[in-house]
Amino acid sequence: MTHKSTNITYSLFFFFGIFWSFHIVIMSQTDMKFCSSYFLVDPTKASVLDVILLLFFPNLTNTGFIDSPPDTLKSVRRTFATRWIIVLAVLIQKILMLLRKPFASIGRFLTYWPNLLTANGGFFKLILHVLTGKLVKPEESSATYVSFVGCTDRRVEIDKNISVGTIEYKSMLSIMASKVSYENKSFITSVVENTWKMDFVSYYDFYNAFQNRNLTQAFVFKASSTNPNLIVVSFRGTEPFDVDDWCTDLDISWYELKNVGKVHAGFSKALGLQKNGWPKEIIPLGHQYAYYTIRQKLRDMFAKNKNLKFILTGHSLGGALAALFPAVLAIHGEDELLDKLEGVYTFGQPRIGDEVFGEFMKEVVRKHGIEYERFVYNNDIVPRIPFDDKVLFSFKHYGSCNYFNSLYKGKVREDAPNENYFNLLWLIPKLLNGAWEFIRSFIIRFWKGKDYKENWIMRSIRVFGIIFPGASNHLPYDYVNSTRLGGLSRSFAATTPEDILALIA
Repeated sequence: MTHKSTNITYSLFFFFGIFWSFHIVIMSQTDMKFCSSYFLVDPTKASVLDVILLLFFPNLTNTGFIDSPPDTLKSVRRTFATRWIIVLAVLIQKILMLLRKPFASIGRFLTYWPNLLTANGGFFKLILHVLTGKLVKPEESSATYVSFVGCTDRRVEIDKNISVGTIEYKSMLSIMASKVSYENKSFITSVVENTWKMDFVSYYDFYNAFQNRNLTQAFVFKASSTNPNLIVVSFRGTEPFDVDDWCTDLDISWYELKNVGKVHAGFSKALGLQKNGWPKEIIPLGHQYAYYTIRQKLRDMFAKNKNLKFILTGHSLGGALAALFPAVLAIHGEDELLDKLEGVYTFGQPRIGDEVFGEFMKEVVRKHGIEYERFVYNNDIVPRIPFDDKVLFSFKHYGSCNYFNSLYKGKVREDAPNENYFNLLWLIPKLLNGAWEFIRSFIIRFWKGKDYKENWIMRSIRVFGIIFPGASNHLPYDYVNSTRLGGLSRSFAATTPEDILALIA
């Protein structure tokens, strides 16, 4: 062998050794457990036979799609109800994964046609444009193209009748930001700058390290026209036809963090959880993660202007991320940023942690004087999940609840009535309420004014809400109405017969 070929051989072994060492490091980081107590479920590893065996044979130690310490597995396998929750969550996620493409196609169709009608001036003009060859095709990235959520409620204006600086104003601004967060960057920029007369700062499409995709969206703006020192960070919620978003919501996995409590794994991953947990600083390596990127953006803005404050907001999944963000700040000891946080405003937010986590967050909120305003409209199912199962989850909301019934009458209470949704005592009231909301969709414009008129898309969803009670209650439409119409009685109240009657009224 020549000297030259020997050098080449050694070089190949050297680079192979570096590659293999790097591969081992990456794999070890992937498999690293950053906490001693966890419950991780991977639906992609579960067959239908696996979940059936799990339901009827509670020997979870041989279940390949569940990763958890033996003691946790033993406690979970004791009750049939707990195993049923696991099985149901896994099966729903697997069905959604199988329907990913048709689900997305239906969503594109239901979104494109309302935009096509709008772009051409209505149905009859659309027919005319087709016949005359003047059809206007909407561009999905344009400032006029709205999402399916936007099609159900096209209102984007700020209510100028609410006094600036109040909790009511911040709540109203937050729900509008949460609703607009479902739109594309051009649309959001146009609304912030041209309609609200505020300063658009940035739009983000964040990476999820566990699903290897950009799945978390958020935008930042400055409320310059009404409050020059207020920054708003708005997280996008669950897209109605995005399977990955729903799988995040339905993920029943959790991590138990020391001195913090159990935290929902799906929401943690969406916010920027790394394979080795929540390191205080990371090197992004080409990707942007929600928590780390937004935190750095806030640091940069506060370095230029010490008078700035900020609020966090989001609807649905976005609300969960907004509520979880200050928890990670607290874990990292970011007291300066927490002191700058004026409030967290969430709408239709699911539960994100257990009772221990709730106590941890109550102390964070108290210590830093943060206003935490959680809005729940009527029978919305999302704020009532994950279910408060005593063994598997024991998840609780932290802080009080701003609850609104179908008359948009608000009341501050410990939590929404019918906290786990599937209570048979509430079935008839929920069915009657669905019928009332459908009737209300025709009369609300005469009752509350033309700004509250419901379009045909929203009325169609109200029909579905009769069949599946509360299905239409999760959309931002009713949350927008609640912040504008609902006065709040700020004293805690328990569930009363009047609450049930109000659902029927």
